[in-house]
Amino acid sequence: MILCNWRTSAIFCWLIACVAVTLARAGAASSEFRFDRDTLAFQNATVLKYKDGVPFLRAKSTSDDPANKYTRRCFVMTRTVMQFRKFARFDPRGVPLNDQELAARIRMVAHRASWREALPENQRIVFPGYANLREMSKARTQVFQETIGSGFITYFRPGNGRMFFEHSRKYQERTHADLDAALSRGDLFVGYLSTYPKLSINHAVLVYARNKGVPGDELEHYLAYDPNHAEAPRELTWSPHERAFAFQKDVDFVGGFVRVYQSYGKPLQ
Repeated sequence: MILCNWRTSAIFCWLIACVAVTLARAGAASSEFRFDRDTLAFQNATVLKYKDGVPFLRAKSTSDDPANKYTRRCFVMTRTVMQFRKFARFDPRGVPLNDQELAARIRMVAHRASWREALPENQRIVFPGYANLREMSKARTQVFQETIGSGFITYFRPGNGRMFFEHSRKYQERTHADLDAALSRGDLFVGYLSTYPKLSINHAVLVYARNKGVPGDELEHYLAYDPNHAEAPRELTWSPHERAFAFQKDVDFVGGFVRVYQSYGKPLQ
């Protein structure tokens, strides 16, 4: 009888452990960052246009090109995505808030320091009526754009000063290590991209996962949310041999070498 109870208890504990592991894995899988769910549906426009890596002023917005009116927000948008990831949750069964109430809750998220630890689910700021950030920002774009913050102030961020003096490959190796460490613990990494003293890029992206490489390719590949491209992820790469980062080519960037500086990982960054 005693043996039977011991065996029963052991089997019961084993079953509980299996269930716990299964639930933990399911929770981890469901919490993985997804571009089509966890990013903003609208996009930022650059003040400058680029042709073969040479910048020139973008023409003013016209009625047939409204997207060009929302500019200088790459830092603001990457920070917002990180903050919603850490401090917000969605209740699709609830009734959507009116514009004033929604703006107030967005500000509650935006005013939390993005480097803080993520909040438990029961302490997060709730957004009813939508399943995720992508859906809500698509339906309520104007409220978001008017609420998440000005882009002009980001020109005066203390961390931007690093582009003037932190040019060594050793610094980029440390940045690469910080990037890998952030992803390993399930965090996000906002990278400030610069080619100073050239002006071919001056931009912020949010790196959220490793990307699969081609067999035999020495480069390390990363997926990034680029606020200038709401349609799909972009790619950042690291070359161990060159000890340097490179960013994907597009209409706003000639592609290739960039320096990366972590932003919003700690105060004054």
